[in-house]
Amino acid sequence: MCGIIGYTGAKSATNVIIAGLKRLEYRGYDSAGIAIVNADDNSLLSVKTPGKVSTLESELAGRLNGSADESGLAIGHTRWATHGEPNEANAHPHLSPSGQFAIAHNGII
Repeated sequence: MCGIIGYTGAKSATNVIIAGLKRLEYRGYDSAGIAIVNADDNSLLSVKTPGKVSTLESELAGRLNGSADESGLAIGHTRWATHGEPNEANAHPHLSPSGQFAIAHNGII
């Protein structure tokens, strides 16, 4: 079953989202992703991976640029596929074409 978790606050959103996604692992899923607002310039960093949250966590650690992990705003998702292959393109959150916002959804659009 898909799971969506969001956070806004004073803590590191990255840590809160990853911990939340790990708590959803028992539900079964095939991919996971996170979108984090960079505290320095309000840009979005999006990382999505097929497989386990631990795979996402490893990929994310290699892509953080220092201040992104200090941001207090992020959204994460675990995908339980009923349509489409378990790959990066089908994982959530999805970024808008402009890269200014990210969405996660449960269903077909």
